[in-house]
Amino acid sequence: MTVIIAEAGVNHNGSRDLAFKLIDAAKDAGADIVKFQTFKAKNLASKIAHQAKYQVENTRNQESQLAMLTRLELPYELHHELIDYCSEVGIEFLSTAFDSESLEFLVNDLGLKTLKLPSGEITNAPLILEHARTGCDIILSTGMATLAEVEDALGVIAFGLTQDKGTKPSIAAFKEAYASIEGQSALQDKVTILHCTTEYPAPMAEINLRAMDTLRVSFGLRSGYSDHSEGITIPIAAVARGAVLIEKHFTLDKTMEGPDHKASLEPDELKSMVDAIRNVELALGTGVKVPTTSEIKNKSVARKSLVAQSNIAIGDCFTTDNLTVKRPGTGISPFYYWDILGSTSQKTYEQDDEV
Repeated sequence: MTVIIAEAGVNHNGSRDLAFKLIDAAKDAGADIVKFQTFKAKNLASKIAHQAKYQVENTRNQESQLAMLTRLELPYELHHELIDYCSEVGIEFLSTAFDSESLEFLVNDLGLKTLKLPSGEITNAPLILEHARTGCDIILSTGMATLAEVEDALGVIAFGLTQDKGTKPSIAAFKEAYASIEGQSALQDKVTILHCTTEYPAPMAEINLRAMDTLRVSFGLRSGYSDHSEGITIPIAAVARGAVLIEKHFTLDKTMEGPDHKASLEPDELKSMVDAIRNVELALGTGVKVPTTSEIKNKSVARKSLVAQSNIAIGDCFTTDNLTVKRPGTGISPFYYWDILGSTSQKTYEQDDEV
């Protein structure tokens, strides 16, 4: 089954109460995982870092990234409560670490076994290496990246997974690790790669969903889709194209103040997305082309048989004038039409009798 991550991100707005309500909403919608973001603002953005255009538009605030992120920090102590609550209600807890301190906390204090590297960190080789050296499973999002940049990031991961800490990191060492049989095996075992368009909301013309296929073919890894488009159409289409994982932002209310609410799903939309994905999975089936159980009972009704087009006497020759094809399909298959033409009737038929 496709793993569905309900991305709460920073849509808690720094509120403990909202964070717990987001967990409830994700669980009620049927998501497999609810994901937050873990960071120390001072480690993530400098004083001169500006907000993205969409962030300014959504927050209606010209403050710096640092000021915005400081308000959206999820306190470390609250993480323990959230992960315990997730365990209580039956949904997996996940969070993205944006700095080394937060990564260490997620792995060593919370004991996470899966980590998510966001698109913005795909060129942050030191942080990627720290993620790889944990030995955890890694979900790598690839928004804004070229194939070459994705390969470079995978090289760092391959190096971290296969080399001890005494081996000096270098671009050459990363490339060597990526090219090695051991490195490729480790990547296939540990990494899921996500296509993503980093814009909020992402324009439909820039989704380029076929790029998910390109990632899968190019790197031989499990591939999925991290969605920033409006609505639920694209995640559903991604599952139909073979996505093994879907990540989608959600919120309790799109009209709330904050950078990501507007491009997020509300709880009822999230549930609709999950339900639709599960239906698509059922509909995809096995790929074996055989009549289904429900189809078999319709074969005789929908198909046709060879029947007499007019009365036929014993000894008459079957011709195109007295032999035709009609429902039901309980008699001789029309495939034998040409074999019977020209032969002699051995019995009497009335019009519409099966021959």
